[in-house]
Amino acid sequence: MSAVAPRPKIVKRAVHGVLMLDKPLGLTSNDALQKVKRLFRAEKAGHTGTLDPLATGLLPLTFGAATKFSQVSLEADKGYRATLRLGITTTTGDGEGEIVEQRDAVAKSLDVATIRAACAEFKGQISQLPPMFSALKHQGRALYELAREGVTVERQPRTVTIHVLDIVQWQADELLLIIDVRCSKGTYIRTLAEDIGAKLGCGAHLAGLRRTASGPVAIEQAVTLEQLEAMDDEARLALLKAPDSLLGEWPEVELSNDEAGRFLSGMRRRVTVADMPQVRVYGQMPRAFLGSAHVTAGELIADRLLSPAEIATMLVQAA
Repeated sequence: MSAVAPRPKIVKRAVHGVLMLDKPLGLTSNDALQKVKRLFRAEKAGHTGTLDPLATGLLPLTFGAATKFSQVSLEADKGYRATLRLGITTTTGDGEGEIVEQRDAVAKSLDVATIRAACAEFKGQISQLPPMFSALKHQGRALYELAREGVTVERQPRTVTIHVLDIVQWQADELLLIIDVRCSKGTYIRTLAEDIGAKLGCGAHLAGLRRTASGPVAIEQAVTLEQLEAMDDEARLALLKAPDSLLGEWPEVELSNDEAGRFLSGMRRRVTVADMPQVRVYGQMPRAFLGSAHVTAGELIADRLLSPAEIATMLVQAA
């Protein structure tokens, strides 16, 4: 019997940038991350906010130097297209749970005007009770793990902001309500679905969810896993956006070469700009992203810096 040839060792490399992935149904965010990380043979990678396996859509993945700015995307507002099944509440708040109560007759009596009025009450700042089926931790364990064991623990309400809540379609025959939501970080869409159902008096659960935006990035900029797998290495690398793409429309400060070197060493620099809580900082020749900072009392103070090696690699990568 012939010996099985060993698999060739994957040689990892320094890759820097942001990939906008359209996460498929059924994969956890970490599963998707690991698949993409292998395709890029990247040394370091992370994602910028968990999407449930039952959710699809925009999942920004960060590589190398870009992982330093993942928190910016985590803090950013998010956009979703959600499908609510009115008339049925479940144990999990989504389609995977067991039915707790079914009130289809009440749901069928609703018209668009009534639904729109109920949805309008959830715009602005609202209080949400995090669901048991969530990734929040209690004494070191995720709440969803406890929920699967039949354990319920006390949770504290949190204040979130719903900037936009628009009705896309009311499919009265199937009792499906499709809405577009733009919300602050930490908003639970399954909780929003349940609360809208409660307000309407018929109950509801989340039947489908797609993330459509994260901060300044929209789903139209994303690539699917299947598309990535079909590409060659050069085409994949060409998809990577620079780390500063996560910083959106932050004001920018440009430094001369001498000032840039001192800034990268951690030294504060005097600048003639107004105080600002967050800015992007660039070197002058060649123009290169150096990191994030804030301006206080006329001083530019570094927050997250790229290393000279990272900057050099990205300049080559962009050439």
